[in-house]
Amino acid sequence: MNVDLESLAEATSGAIGSLLSSTILYPLDTCKTKYQAEARSHGNRKYKNLSDVLWEAVSNRQVLSLYQGLGTKNLQSFISQFIYFYGYSYFKRLYLEKSGYKSIGTRANLLIAAAAGAVTAITTQPLDTASSRMQTSAFGKSKGLLKTLTEGSWSDIFDGLSVSLLLTSNPAIQYTVFDQLKQRVLTNKQNTAEKEVSPASLSAFMAFLLGAISKSIATCLTYPAIRCKVIIQAAEADDETSEKKIKSSKTVSSVLCGIWKREGILGYFKGLHAQILKTVLSSALLLMIKEKISATTWVLILAIKRYLLLPKGRVKNL
Repeated sequence: MNVDLESLAEATSGAIGSLLSSTILYPLDTCKTKYQAEARSHGNRKYKNLSDVLWEAVSNRQVLSLYQGLGTKNLQSFISQFIYFYGYSYFKRLYLEKSGYKSIGTRANLLIAAAAGAVTAITTQPLDTASSRMQTSAFGKSKGLLKTLTEGSWSDIFDGLSVSLLLTSNPAIQYTVFDQLKQRVLTNKQNTAEKEVSPASLSAFMAFLLGAISKSIATCLTYPAIRCKVIIQAAEADDETSEKKIKSSKTVSSVLCGIWKREGILGYFKGLHAQILKTVLSSALLLMIKEKISATTWVLILAIKRYLLLPKGRVKNL
């Protein structure tokens, strides 16, 4: 079986970028998730602004609780991004080889990204559910990964899977836009030799900018589904008057109807600014880190292949 080293390098650099960006922005992610998960009527909200979540942690001396579930989130982020980037890169290269085209069109790019996202969602859904429950638990009361996964039925750990599959359109849109913009930016730089030691890369600033633009577009288009997923996966509240009434029925339609009845049409976009702030920064950091370490990762994997691990005859020459 041939080993696609370029896909492996893409997956490794993407996973490392995801790990670093999620760790740096995790307190913001926790505040954002708790804010989104609250589904109350206008006159009975605990959090009126994103900053209210942060203030609650500070006033209760639970600042470190902003990091509850960090280990699970990092594990989920690393695995999901590795699977996604490997699948995305591999399927894209396979498509180009089979079709004979020199570049990939927008429609094919969307389908390939969606396929990679679907595989990723199914594989990492239990960790995704667990991290959401940990983040939305009361500050200082988050449970461990094993206990979180085993406190309900087996099907409970796949809460929100249908929405997750729907949301494969989010990274599909994001990376399609990013790739198209990246190709345009690098057009003038690719008139050099046909093959180089390492793939051409963007500058850190340009990668950050293109990542922010692509993620903003994807987030705005898919946000109602994003909030729906957060509510479905949220931990059960301690009191009887909060989002339990919406979460008690875990179908997408019931959650959407519950938001409509309690918050109106604007409820579908509650926390959009927080989602954009967090996801744009996270995605932009991820892509920036990935672009900057991809060349190093490529050289390292080639060195490992040549001197340590794989015989030349069993490795695909790229």
